[in-house]
Amino acid sequence: MRVKVIGIPVQDQEIALQFYTEKLGFIKKHDVPLSENNRWLTVVSKEEQFGTEILLEPSPNHFEPAKTYQKALFEAGIPYTQFNVDNIGEEYNRLINLGVEFSMKPTEMGTVKIAILNDTCGNNIQLIEML
Repeated sequence: MRVKVIGIPVQDQEIALQFYTEKLGFIKKHDVPLSENNRWLTVVSKEEQFGTEILLEPSPNHFEPAKTYQKALFEAGIPYTQFNVDNIGEEYNRLINLGVEFSMKPTEMGTVKIAILNDTCGNNIQLIEML
């Protein structure tokens, strides 16, 4: 068994695609129309183009529990998921220069350093560097 796709709920797929590719540096893998307003839209790491795909999944406006959960996580400052980086200081500076907002600057916590950013699509994303 392997993990092939993980989903991240996003409020607007086009804004999410721009953020995840232009700011975070992922590349678009699949973009398949499903309905008038929804797509099967995935991005992958440039370093692992055949690795796990991130599905930029439309946050369902018609399903209130999902909206409530996403909003509650965001407001509590809890990351929806995390991405590993080799050097969190360099990545933090690169993203700050691109206008990315962070709720937590790089902080050492035992055997890791973490930072938390706002993905502009309703989620906090944690970056982590293993020390």
